[in-house]
Amino acid sequence: MKVLVLTQGEIERLMPVEACIDLMADALKALARGDVHQPLRMIVRPPNTAGLMGLMPAVLSGPGRKPAYGLKVVCLFKDNPARGKDMHQGGVLLFDGTTGELVALMNASAITAIRTAAVSGVATRLLAREDAGDVAIIGAGVQARTHLLAMAAVRRMRRVRVASRSIDRARAFAREMQARVDCAIEPLASAADAVRGADLIVTATSSVNPVIEHTWIAPGTHLNAVGASLPHAREVDSATMARSAIFVDRRESTISESGDYRLAAADGAIGPHDIRAELGELLLGKQQGRSTPEEITLFKSLGLAVEDLASAEFLYQRAQDVGAGTWVDL
Repeated sequence: MKVLVLTQGEIERLMPVEACIDLMADALKALARGDVHQPLRMIVRPPNTAGLMGLMPAVLSGPGRKPAYGLKVVCLFKDNPARGKDMHQGGVLLFDGTTGELVALMNASAITAIRTAAVSGVATRLLAREDAGDVAIIGAGVQARTHLLAMAAVRRMRRVRVASRSIDRARAFAREMQARVDCAIEPLASAADAVRGADLIVTATSSVNPVIEHTWIAPGTHLNAVGASLPHAREVDSATMARSAIFVDRRESTISESGDYRLAAADGAIGPHDIRAELGELLLGKQQGRSTPEEITLFKSLGLAVEDLASAEFLYQRAQDVGAGTWVDL
């Protein structure tokens, strides 16, 4: 049996963020149609260790297509950014839908970074005002980089401010990414200074406590809350959650796993009825998105196994088409 292996660099070349946005929209529509079987992720938290492991399985089927089976196994080590590494490390496995044979192993860090930003691109395209272009990015790591590209793909950016706990990291981000966008990137040490006056905000941090406050956010802003993916962690305060029209990738996952939602719910600020829609429901025309120009819209990104599976399927075909990757006998 031949298995395709794709490295981080190969994935970044084969599936740039801009090309992944429509792919993620299709995956979210499949989820909303009921063509995806996706259990909640399993988290392994060994005692007295530095990291944790997440297992994310999914099966994508539906009329007129061969089923696809996928599993992402990812380790989260929060100190990795200080080592110059992505916090997410692992692999995405793709299996044949007829025989169950393993057909591909792909770098999970690259897929996660690209598909997460692409989903935020879908949300921004659906929910942000058409004239939104004053961008604030909180965080200066891997996700911040791919999110900058996703925002540039769906809105015409006028200004970008990036804030990090380390001003040196914010400056490094600006130096690295400046050539890839058409407007100036301003590095800042203060999240408040970055957010005030912005109409498009991305939070992409490893913080377990809120990094923005509701008093900083202007009417009409769209916020992509990306970084917090565990029940005990949040980037957004309860008041911001209560003040916003909330949209998610998947209700069940958000209510079960998202600290931004769960901690605000524990404060009594919101409940399940405050989740207006899943992105897939908006894409299928089943629910309404932004209702007024002044409304604050918030997309709580959690990350779904079907997004990894759809990415792996695309990459498997693309690699064969262009002769990329390494094939190994297993």
